[in-house]
Amino acid sequence: MKTITKLFRNNLLPIVLLVSCLSFGQSLATYTITFSGTWNATDHTQGSIMFPPNDHWSDLVGATHNSSITFWEAGQLASTGIENVAELGSNAAFNSEVNSAITARNADQWLQQAFETPNMAASSSTLMSITVSEDFPLLTLVTMIAPSPDWFAGVHDVSLRNGDNWESSINIDVFPYDAGTEDGTSYTSSNAASNPQQNITNITNINPFNNQKVGTLTITLESVLSTPNNDFKSGVYLSPNPSKGIVFINNTTSETIKNIIVYDVIGKLVKTITTQSLNTKTQLNFENLNSGIYLVKVNSTKGNFSLKKLIIE
Repeated sequence: MKTITKLFRNNLLPIVLLVSCLSFGQSLATYTITFSGTWNATDHTQGSIMFPPNDHWSDLVGATHNSSITFWEAGQLASTGIENVAELGSNAAFNSEVNSAITARNADQWLQQAFETPNMAASSSTLMSITVSEDFPLLTLVTMIAPSPDWFAGVHDVSLRNGDNWESSINIDVFPYDAGTEDGTSYTSSNAASNPQQNITNITNINPFNNQKVGTLTITLESVLSTPNNDFKSGVYLSPNPSKGIVFINNTTSETIKNIIVYDVIGKLVKTITTQSLNTKTQLNFENLNSGIYLVKVNSTKGNFSLKKLIIE
């Protein structure tokens, strides 16, 4: 390790260190992720299809996940969740799909952020301090191009890892897609459902879009967190995450959980729970905690631990 910067109080230093260069173990990286909309009347008004007067984006939503799941890609059918985002700007079904992936241990967190100016396409949405683990290094995001039949913008399966290292910065030009679920060809037309449903397609250079991007995604590394590498960490996970307060600690290892310690993001101890849980799902009530990001340290009786990020909504 080259540089160690103290971010947390002394009682958390044995758990996690912020480092600029890692030489061992599992690591977590924290990123700022910004989608800047560039969808506009000049570049995306073709022929008789006029640019809508109420141009805007739905919330930027998505997940960090592993390669065992792809939430969307061109050439495949849109899920109900992606369909609802693309047609309605509705996120409930997609959130449910991500939570199912979290339970199946194919994803680890739901991401959602509104745009700074909700009723303007020339706006941006920024996800601050998003912590990503080596186990779930892929990023997927979507937002509705609104109004539209079923058009959306987004990225899928973007890896934040470059070999054994975290990417320091990524810039991606984002282009429009058709979800293949409605037949409309203009921004505000009344649309019938596509029957049969079509595959997701990139609609760059298809009216009303030309060859210009509709947005830019900027991903910037903030910091890297290191945790010791042991078998216990990979067999313990939290669900749902984010949570309204009721959280399950899922222990699939042969080790017994000794206790669970919860810290806030500045390292302050906020809760200690003693348990004797072996290969079980333990329900915990964190409804008394304020909304925010917490670090949950799950200790085993053998001296191993698993450190997880928990988001309380």
